Amino acid sequence: MTSEGDALVRVETGQGVATLTLDSPHNRNALSTPLMTQLLAALAAAESDDEVRVVVLSHTGPVFCSGADLKETAAAYASGQSERSEPSGTVPAAMLGDVFARLWEFPKPVVARVGGPARAGGLGLIAAADIAICTEDATFAFTEVRLGVVPAVISATVLPRLQPRAAAELFLTGDVFDGRRAAQIGLVTAASPAASLDATVAAYCAALVRGAPRALAGTKGILHRRSAATVREDLSELSALSVDYFLSEEGREGVQAFREKRDPWWVPQGSGGA
Repeated sequence: MTSEGDALVRVETGQGVATLTLDSPHNRNALSTPLMTQLLAALAAAESDDEVRVVVLSHTGPVFCSGADLKETAAAYASGQSERSEPSGTVPAAMLGDVFARLWEFPKPVVARVGGPARAGGLGLIAAADIAICTEDATFAFTEVRLGVVPAVISATVLPRLQPRAAAELFLTGDVFDGRRAAQIGLVTAASPAASLDATVAAYCAALVRGAPRALAGTKGILHRRSAATVREDLSELSALSVDYFLSEEGREGVQAFREKRDPWWVPQGSGGA
């Protein structure tokens, strides 16, 4: 059982939004095994809560996330858990894939609020989110090669986001880049002045909660699906999917609400007009 003082991920909910805040500023919100375990538990709770429509991934302290916990990794080396013939043990990198996959496959929209630097695995978190907003002066770097390792696990979420030339440059050099460049190459959705970061995130959340829950999950599936072998097969599958949603309870309600010029049942009260 984790006491309040041991909480590394804080959860706040309201207006259909669950904010999961990485709260380990003493080590720059490094992805330790305890933090990742708590993050996965918080995501499970948010998924099962029908009142939660959107998840925001935020942070305390000046750093969003410094990547895998290297202190914990060093301890694993010292205990012999890093031997290739042994299980991965408590090396944090072994758990990163579970976290990234959970965020990528999460059925509700995930928004990353990035108010400071991110490195290595922290960029995997950002890329796994559906929408990511950073400050213009936030800094980023794929530092793996400078540590003698490779950006293997994070590449699963990062490479689908990045322009290929930018990926080659930044993965191979490990150079630092800022929020404006992150937006240009697709790592984040937008870079905002620090003073308006929270307002920008809130505006995206207000738009997202207007989407129907099942339709949002289905749309995320479309964004991540692999195309069929031919265009005709692809269109056949997608046409069937479209009909299913039009005939669903949400689809019928959405069309009726549009015709009656009212909000459908799933829009939280006080979320603003259409």
